[in-house]
Amino acid sequence: MVNKIILWFEQQAFGVCEWWGKKLGIGTTNIRLYFIYLSFFTFGSPIIIYFMMAFMLEHKEFFKPKVVRRKSVWDL
Repeated sequence: MVNKIILWFEQQAFGVCEWWGKKLGIGTTNIRLYFIYLSFFTFGSPIIIYFMMAFMLEHKEFFKPKVVRRKSVWDL
């Protein structure tokens, strides 16, 4: 039962750290540790930022502008 809970948290809750790790080329465990350390030093404000990034990552199709591409220069 505990393994199922841990697996769910690793798949759902830690998507932000994994995304940042892929973008920056850093291990996800290091990013998670930095979030924990920053939370202790700044009294939990990075957790709010983490949840905002998780929301934006989950709904990123709403935040990207829709680009209409033309087939050639002559199509107006």
